[in-house]
Amino acid sequence: MLLEGQDALPETLRASTFHPPSLDMIAELGLADRLIAQGLVCRHYQYRDRRSGEIAEFDLELLRGATNHPYRLQCEQWKFTRLVWSELLAQHAGIAECRFSASVKGVYMRPDGVDVLVWQNGEEQTLRGSFLIAADGADSAIRKAVAIEFEGFTYPEKFLVASTPFPLESKFERLSNVNYVADPDEWLVLLRTPTLWRVLIPTDPSIDDDARWLSDRWIQERLHHMAPHDSDYEIIHRTIYRVHQRVAKTYRRGRVLLAGDAAHINNPLGGMGMNGGVHDAWSVADKLIRIHRGEELDSLLDEYDLERRGICVRFVQEQTINNKKMLEAKDPGAQHKRQRELMAIAADPVRAREFLMKSSMIASLRS
Repeated sequence: MLLEGQDALPETLRASTFHPPSLDMIAELGLADRLIAQGLVCRHYQYRDRRSGEIAEFDLELLRGATNHPYRLQCEQWKFTRLVWSELLAQHAGIAECRFSASVKGVYMRPDGVDVLVWQNGEEQTLRGSFLIAADGADSAIRKAVAIEFEGFTYPEKFLVASTPFPLESKFERLSNVNYVADPDEWLVLLRTPTLWRVLIPTDPSIDDDARWLSDRWIQERLHHMAPHDSDYEIIHRTIYRVHQRVAKTYRRGRVLLAGDAAHINNPLGGMGMNGGVHDAWSVADKLIRIHRGEELDSLLDEYDLERRGICVRFVQEQTINNKKMLEAKDPGAQHKRQRELMAIAADPVRAREFLMKSSMIASLRS
């Protein structure tokens, strides 16, 4: 049973990058081809120096043999959730159930299961199950209910994302579909989805004024600074949010298991948040299947905690923190040195493959 706090599956513009190992997992469920048909296959991605114009371009084809999907897929997260839900209904009609407008308000752990207090359509009810998987986001009510600390820090600046249908590829030479643009004064990220370009820009941490950052004037100023144009850019969507680097102190409390943003959050540079959630789901499903077949419960749930939390701390958190530091380096000399290093790595197939094994999250799953 799935409990969803909203009245329908959300279609907000959240994550949009699927890494190769995530696509391999989705393929085992028989869903990859349908997801790929709705997305944009991206074989290359770039690190750009905004001042010098230098480009380090990485070719994910170098990962062939380590994955069946040597590319990133740019596809909105909501398309994937709808695909998974439709497949569940098709394959498990009468078994799979989603209760909408159902918010978890309390958790009671029993030796043989979990009771959940749910508020739905103005009524309170208690549901009982064998296990509870908390996939209820960064502000997880379940994680708080079972008193698991969310360790880490919050960045001082907020991130703004503006989405436009304008063909930004016409404004830049050799622009890839995924671009990390370094600059000591104002770094940014340019990501393409099937219908929109998403531009991520950091805001000034000394000014706490969301209305200013979300205003047409400020967004247009930043976009025209990025790529001068003879008229305003059409903005389809805009959002601003705080950015955190946090990991739950444990992914397990009895039969309550944390996954996705409820277990870990990080900055979006590298597209590892949603992918980490997919990998969590894959791992926890494997453990629950094995428990159902008779294997020992506690050892498997402990294994999930050690495996997934360890990967998050050692790989995802470290990689995403370094990604941000690399883009925002304030010393122009240090930034230029880093750009030249990335270009040298990209030009060497052996070094580039090693780099891509980490950035694509394949290496983390093999640790």
